[in-house]
Amino acid sequence: MFSHSDKRALAPLAKGRILSKKKKNVVLVVDDDAAMLRSVARLLRQFGYDSLLFSSAEAFADHRDFDEAVCVLLDINLGNVSGIELRRSLNAAGNSIPVIYMTGNDGAAVREAAEQSGCLAYLTKPFSAKSLIEPLERAAP
Repeated sequence: MFSHSDKRALAPLAKGRILSKKKKNVVLVVDDDAAMLRSVARLLRQFGYDSLLFSSAEAFADHRDFDEAVCVLLDINLGNVSGIELRRSLNAAGNSIPVIYMTGNDGAAVREAAEQSGCLAYLTKPFSAKSLIEPLERAAP
């Protein structure tokens, strides 16, 4: 999913991130693709982030602890549930945690809906390590 050159280019960023002891370092990852979950978790770990993985919108909907979370990395197409709708549910519940969307089905209407729902970043699969880590660094307190 991520090239070795992506990892090398971000190595100094990763070292700095690991050395800094920030309280929030958990990324909540929601994707119905098990391989993508594993790949993202491995990448996040390499850059000093912990992750909580959710294989469905339903599994994530039951999650209530956002205190340690930097953001939610949210797939837009989660079977019969839209990641954008899941984001709107978070907002309606008063949870303003930052969201980074990812999708394998990019389109103008989807991108516009994602941006209107309020997102930190919008990533098209496959995406580079840098395109994920940079917005995470901006979201980290």
